[in-house]
Amino acid sequence: MRRRSDYGRVKTVQDSDAGGPKVPVIDDRTRYLVRLAAAIAGCTEQTLRTVMAESHSPEWIVEVEEVILQSYLFAGLPRALNAMRSWRAFTGAEPARPATHGYVAMQELRAAGEKTCARVYGSSYEQLRANIRDLHPELDEWMIVEGYGKVLSRPGLDLMTRELCIVAACAATGQKRQLHSHVRGAMNTGASVAEVQGALDAISDLIASESERDAREMLAHLVGK
Repeated sequence: MRRRSDYGRVKTVQDSDAGGPKVPVIDDRTRYLVRLAAAIAGCTEQTLRTVMAESHSPEWIVEVEEVILQSYLFAGLPRALNAMRSWRAFTGAEPARPATHGYVAMQELRAAGEKTCARVYGSSYEQLRANIRDLHPELDEWMIVEGYGKVLSRPGLDLMTRELCIVAACAATGQKRQLHSHVRGAMNTGASVAEVQGALDAISDLIASESERDAREMLAHLVGK
């Protein structure tokens, strides 16, 4: 696994006007969040704490906690719990949002999940649902109601940024199938090719070289279609 000492480096692109100023591909908030997602999913707790301590704004606290909450879908509950514990110790703050109280009908979660999942998968949505049902109907139900309904449809973080963070988590754990799906998902929800590349640049010191190469090859393949 490579490490890069310059944590502050952000990939830049030349402005469309020849000779114009260089501008960041992803903003500081997104860079911090994708690095956090990768560290939660694939790094040691010490590295995670180092990433948490990188430059960030107190105004991002809701978004940060949304990334930690959604990480249980992609990194498992133990890592999500440990990440939130580290965040509490680091900030000393109470949760940014109260718990979701009250009864939310299963039908509402399913409807929200279907809408969000369809945005992520686009024209592949129906085939995805069929494929997951073939694996097990409960996995399809949990994916839609729990994953896309209860978690990824939450307010507090836009779907495109959620998808870039999922790309980071999948790259950090070497999950090629899901990485491919969510690279597409990031673009389906509004990310440009440059923004996906920028997210990969931001986490390149936190993931295995092979995973980074796989992600970039997938992106190039999708763009070339």
